[in-house]
Amino acid sequence: QVQVVESGGGLVQPGGSLRLSCAASGSIFVINAMGWYRQAPGKQRELVAGITSGGSTNYADSVKGRFTISRDNATNTVYLQMNSLKPEDTGVYYCKARWVMDGRTFGSWGQGTQVTVSS
Repeated sequence: QVQVVESGGGLVQPGGSLRLSCAASGSIFVINAMGWYRQAPGKQRELVAGITSGGSTNYADSVKGRFTISRDNATNTVYLQMNSLKPEDTGVYYCKARWVMDGRTFGSWGQGTQVTVSS
């Protein structure tokens, strides 16, 4: 089993920055990827950025050049650095860990952290 807990959300003005953190615990050795998703009011949850255990990253087109996903293997934490924030970045941000056990793939979600970009 894997658990993840997010932190770092808040209210920020357009053009500002925030850094989200996602701490993984449990059977972390089976995690093969982690990602950040967001869900805006009335919209479906979408992938924002992901990082594999090998360090490969991918981003949604809407955040390329503004957001950076990174990880600290020593603390089992994944970060999302968000710069040049826009009002359309507002939403609940969720962290997800993808892990494999006995040949099956599982996903563990955090509880989410609210990000509000507004003047």
